[in-house]
Formats: sequence, C-alpha cells, structure tokens
Amino acid sequence: MPSEADQIAEFARLTNPDGGTDSVSPHPQTKWTYHSATRTSTYAFLASLPLFVVYEVGILMANGGQMMSIRVGADVWLKRLLGWIGGTGGMVVGIAVLIIGGVIYWSERNNRPPIKSRYFGLIVGESAIYAVVLAIIVGGAVGLLFGAWTVPEAMLQPMQEIGLPHQLALSIGAGLYEELVFRVILVGGLFLLINRFVAKKATAYVIAAVIGAFIFSLVHYTGAFGDPFQVSSFTFRFLFGLALNGVFLVRGFAVAAWTHALYDVFVVTGGFG
Repeated sequence: MPSEADQIAEFARLTNPDGGTDSVSPHPQTKWTYHSATRTSTYAFLASLPLFVVYEVGILMANGGQMMSIRVGADVWLKRLLGWIGGTGGMVVGIAVLIIGGVIYWSERNNRPPIKSRYFGLIVGESAIYAVVLAIIVGGAVGLLFGAWTVPEAMLQPMQEIGLPHQLALSIGAGLYEELVFRVILVGGLFLLINRFVAKKATAYVIAAVIGAFIFSLVHYTGAFGDPFQVSSFTFRFLFGLALNGVFLVRGFAVAAWTHALYDVFVVTGGFG
C-alpha cells in the first residue's frame, strides 16, 4: 500500500501536471470566470468606487460646493456613525474607504481575482438589464395585486422640486449606500443572528431578507422627502427589496448596487415611462 507521502505526491502530480510537487500551493487558486470574479470583495470595492465618486461630486455640484445638502438617508446614517466613533467630514470618509480597500486587498491576497477592465463594463450592462427586468416583474406583480400597473415615477414625486442633477446624484447614492446598509449590514447582520440562535442557513437568510425588505420599504416614507404612504407603493418597494436581496445573494454587491442605482436613474429620467 502506498505511504501517505506517496499519496500526497501522486495527488500533487495529478492536480499540477506541469509543476510537480514543488508548485503545490497551500492556497489553491480559483479558475476565475466573469461571474465568479465579479462576486468577490475586490470587484465589490472597485466597482463601487465610481458610484461613490459620482455621488459625492454630483451632490457638491448640485449644491454649489456646499457640504451641507440633501443626501441619501443611508449615507447620513453611516456618516453619523463615523462621527460617533471619532470624526466627521470628507477626510474621515476617505480614510474609511482606504481602510476598507486595504482590508479587502489583504483578505484576498492569496486568491485575488484578475482585474479586467471589460468586466466593469459587463457589470454595468448586466445591472442595466436586471434593473429593467425587475421593474417589469415587480411592477407587473403589484399591478396584478392592485388592479393597475405601478408607475415607478410616481413614487419620486416629492423629489421633483430639487431638480434633475440632484435627483441623479441621489439615485446613484441610493444604489451604493442603501445596498450597503440594507443588504450588507442589515440583512447580513440579521442572517448571522438568526442563523446563530434560531434557524439553519437557508431559513435564516429568507427571514433576514423579508425583514430587511420590510424595513427597506418602510424608510422611504420617513423624512422631509418621504413619500405619502400607499399600500401599493409599499408593496412595490418590499418586493423590489426582496428582488435586490436575490441579486445580492447570486451576483454579489457590485451588481446589486449598480442594479439599484441604474433603476433609480431610469426612474428619475423617465426611462420607464
């Protein structure tokens, strides 16, 4: 019978026919495809940077360079949190972004996906398709429930007084910050708690997704620019939140954030009209 050392050597030869046993790595490398690469934290971070920059620059331009302005609620919550733990302003946000990037770079150092420029274009194209498909599916479902097709533009009527440039900036920011807060932090946190104390993984994620979608829909009726509450629009946002959870689970944060951002852009520009 072959010894354990011989078995290890044979396995190494079969899995690395061109490299021999010396090329065996303690961290097996993934055979990256577009779908597997773009689900990683590396692409989540890099693909989110344009959303972050466009949102911040767009808000400043829309308000004549003034920092104090109308912003996405989730953005305000995160920046208040940063203020509580030791600082405010753009510098703190910049430092936080650098820290997140550094942590991701370090965590994937042994199995980092290849960075291909065409993948970023594909992310945007794929997300645009999802934005249209989800609007049709969710709008159709709400139409069947309430007897009339839901018009997405009607949900943003309170924002129309602030002008299109500001609306576009807020749309981009909503895609980034709301996905970060509601999909990553809220649903992710609920999943960990429910999975730890209540239910198994699949059940825990379903429960977390439902609760997260309920809260996601509810917060759109709060604040100065909140919509007047309607059951149909609440249902639309609830189902849309569930759908975004599905996109996030299957395709990762980058595609979910871009899907949300492009959907909102289509809404404020009348793309679904």
